[in-house]
Amino acid sequence: MSDKPWGGRFKESTSLAVEAYTESISFDSALYAQDIAGSQAHARMLGRQGVISAEEADRLIEGLDQVKREIEEGSFPWKQELEDVHMNIETRLTQIVGEVGKKLHTGRSRNDQVCLDFRLFVSDQLREWMRLVRALVRVFVRRAEENRDVLLPGCTHMQPAQPVSLAQHLLAYAWMLRRDAERMADCERRVRVSPLGAAALAGTTYALNPAMVAEELGMYGAFDNSMDAVADRDFALEALFCGSVCMGHLSRFCEEIIWWANPLFGYITLSDKHSTGSSIMPQKKNPDVAEIMRGKTGRVYGNLF
Repeated sequence: MSDKPWGGRFKESTSLAVEAYTESISFDSALYAQDIAGSQAHARMLGRQGVISAEEADRLIEGLDQVKREIEEGSFPWKQELEDVHMNIETRLTQIVGEVGKKLHTGRSRNDQVCLDFRLFVSDQLREWMRLVRALVRVFVRRAEENRDVLLPGCTHMQPAQPVSLAQHLLAYAWMLRRDAERMADCERRVRVSPLGAAALAGTTYALNPAMVAEELGMYGAFDNSMDAVADRDFALEALFCGSVCMGHLSRFCEEIIWWANPLFGYITLSDKHSTGSSIMPQKKNPDVAEIMRGKTGRVYGNLF
């Protein structure tokens, strides 16, 4: 007899090799906060719609609060045999609150649950990226204000071409990054749309209220087509594109730093706090931070591809 939550018709337990091969908990445990927030909104909606009682909804919400505390305190018992973050949390919830824990999944499939978690996670990441990018834009603007009268060669083909102010050069990157933040904001409005209520692909016969869940989670609305809601991940691809463009701009500026710090150019001197040295050539000061930043850009491009 299968011990899986989905194993009602199965007569044998899953092979250990299959469990190890198909588990996703080593990746999707990062979605725990979004999974719990989505489940609490779902439970609250079920209670308000009369699908479960208000008391049952309250017990589910309180139990999920305890699960979140355990995860953040490091005492949560993650189990590979439970496959993913969703079944791990639901199983632990049922241990805490009893049989009512099994009602949390009423009217919900792992399909729309996974997609909700993923959308919330990507949206949260985009908001953090925007915060950091905007902060960096402000740094470029401040440094430009401080260096209006500092001149340096403006180059084409890596050859001196026309004199420019350092302020103009720095503000070029401020404008690039501002567009990056605008792209992220535009993308985030498409990402933060709730798929909950789409169920596996064609909805459910329960009297759910997807708009209520979307509003509680601070989303911009609910899905328009249930099949599209659970079948497409274009929102993740678009977010990765936005991140890749931004990384390209950051990598470009880091290459400037690398050249400017080279004694053959001698435009800048890097601080010791933000440099590394050589194990065999003590005269060297290496722009490792800028070089590693450029290396990380390749990883983001790889994720996009």
